[in-house]
Amino acid sequence: MNRMNVPLLDLKAQFATVEAAVRREIDEVIASQHFILGPKVDALEARVAEYAGVKHAIGVSSGTDALLVALMALDIGPGDEVITTPYTFFATVGCIVRLGAQPRFVDIEPDTMNLSIASVERALSSKTKAVLPVHLFGRCVDVAELRALLDPRGIPVIEDAAQALGAESHGARAGGLGAIGCFSFFPSKNLGCFGDGGAVTTNDDALAKKLRIFRNHGASPKYFHQFVGGNFRLDALQAAVLLAKFPHLDGWTLRRQANAELYARLFEQRGLVSPVGPLSLPPPSGPRDRHVFNQYVIRGRDRDGLGAALKADGIQTEVYYPRPMHLQDCFVELGLAKGSFPVAEACAQDSLALPVAPEVSSAAIEYVVERIGAFYRLG
Repeated sequence: MNRMNVPLLDLKAQFATVEAAVRREIDEVIASQHFILGPKVDALEARVAEYAGVKHAIGVSSGTDALLVALMALDIGPGDEVITTPYTFFATVGCIVRLGAQPRFVDIEPDTMNLSIASVERALSSKTKAVLPVHLFGRCVDVAELRALLDPRGIPVIEDAAQALGAESHGARAGGLGAIGCFSFFPSKNLGCFGDGGAVTTNDDALAKKLRIFRNHGASPKYFHQFVGGNFRLDALQAAVLLAKFPHLDGWTLRRQANAELYARLFEQRGLVSPVGPLSLPPPSGPRDRHVFNQYVIRGRDRDGLGAALKADGIQTEVYYPRPMHLQDCFVELGLAKGSFPVAEACAQDSLALPVAPEVSSAAIEYVVERIGAFYRLG
């Protein structure tokens, strides 16, 4: 098979399909000179709320600020514990620590790499103020099972759904499964803007009101401050970009799912899948679940060697994530040594994301699988 260049994500190719609509939306914002909140942000909020199946969506300045404002709205601070996963992007944990609260880590499941609900139950204490699961790579944690454990104790769930817009669990969408959902519109997400952007979602009217106040310096009305909030507002230009892209989202998701299915089929045909082969693949979704594959992440023997070989073959990959949060230098004061969360640590050593974006062709996927087979000398 001839050598190919296969990027992990090709935003230029995506832009070519939406350029006219994006420029039209941006031109409307420029003509209106309404850059802070306003009609475009209102329209996007309505679209996100409808898509997530919730009453309220509040546009914010980033996925990180979505997490931060969610924690603030639930009055989380010093002396509180928030149970979460150590296998995630930094923002999940950084926002907890910024508010003076303590992250209480639990280990993850080896197949989905989402947090272990059984471990959550063991970690609960009188200090637990919230549980913050991450719908990793676009697959939902089973929040219904989690809430069966937490609701009787009055402990809310904050969903880190940064990678999971449109994902479903038991037929319900991410962002409406817990008390608050947090989304990111970073350019690499399934629905990405031209910089930073995010949203928080909720079905709780009182929480929605509080979230809107917090994102605007804690003021309501203007210049009268009920809380110490922040400037967490979504830029109208970013909202315009997202509105232009939104009609394509479900089509892009279908393409990601088809690419993931093709990977699984080809890996199986080549005998690359465990327990016999060197790879572990994302497990299939349940009949009422929807995995949106923001990333397609395998676990492989000699991950670093495989990644280097694929790079030499023109295939771009990424490691999500090379060091779990409990082993980060900035969290050394938590006193969690290597071995504290063995599954998360193992995933950090052997996980690898392969190109799965809508623009990745079937021929490119066949090439990726062929080169992985060549590395392991299988198939």
